[in-house]
Order: sequence, then C-alpha cells, then structure tokens
Amino acid sequence: MNLPNKLTMFRIILVPVLVVVLLINIPYGDYFAAAIFILAALTDSLDGYLARRWKQVTRLGIFLDPLADKLLIMAALICLVQLGRIPGWIAIVIIAREFAVSGLRAIKAGDGIVIPASIWGKLKTLTQVIAVLLVILESVYRSITTLPIGLWAMYVAVVITIISGVEYFYRFRKGAR
Repeated sequence: MNLPNKLTMFRIILVPVLVVVLLINIPYGDYFAAAIFILAALTDSLDGYLARRWKQVTRLGIFLDPLADKLLIMAALICLVQLGRIPGWIAIVIIAREFAVSGLRAIKAGDGIVIPASIWGKLKTLTQVIAVLLVILESVYRSITTLPIGLWAMYVAVVITIISGVEYFYRFRKGAR
C-alpha cells in the first residue's frame, strides 16, 4: 500500500465522517463539513499527482480512486437533498451520469481499453466540487447576499456533467457492445 493509495483510502474514510457532520446539528457544522470536503477533494488531486510522479500507479489505485471520488460527491449530494438544500433531480442527474460512464468504462475495460479522463470529465469534477462546497457554505455567506449562488453553481455543474457524459459516449461509442 503506497502513499497515493493510502490517500485514496483516507478519502474513502472521510466520506462517512462528512455525512455525519452534514446531517447532525452542531455549532459550526457547515464549517467542519466544508473543511472535511475540501480535505477530501485535495487528496484526490494529490494522490493522482503522486502516483504519476513517483510511478506508483497500481491496479488498486486505478480502481479505488474513481470510486472514492464518486462516493464523496454522491454522499454529499444525497445529504444536501435530505437537508433540503438542493432539489433531488440534481443528485439524480449527476449520479446517473456517474453510473452510465462507469458502465461504459467497464465495458471498454473488458475489451482491454482504458478510457482516460477528458478535459470535460476534469471540468465536471471541478464544477461539482465547487458547487457542493458553495451549497455547504451557503449559510455562511447568506448574511452577505441572498442570491442562491450555491444553487446556481449546482446548475452549472449539472450542465457540465451532462456535457461530459455525452462526450464520453460520443468519443467511445465505436466498439462498445
């Protein structure tokens, strides 16, 4: 178990911690949730960077890294729906795209083809992270503005998520079974 894989495992461990902090009512809970979410999101960038730089890309890491990303975003979205901070359809669209693209990747992997992340996939992840963070912190900046900045960011994330999903299917439709 190398350091990049340990960071990925740490991110997975942070998911239930994030869920608990989001769903229980504690003083400064949104700050704690935001800090946990930021820490988890940063480990995503760091583990991939280190694995490539140190040439420590492993099968375990290839499997766990995208799983950890999906668990983090999906758990946060489901909690935000439960808290009434975002509409359920947003979570459904984002989660459906993740399942669809994961299915496509599994089919291609069976053919020995690895589907690399595209610029749209990376932009999708970035917009989702920013949107989730803005929704978590909405109570913090509500005193400054009543504009639904977090919700608007979530709409942008949904659009980028859809574009990314369509782009994956468009690029890799040939040879799919």
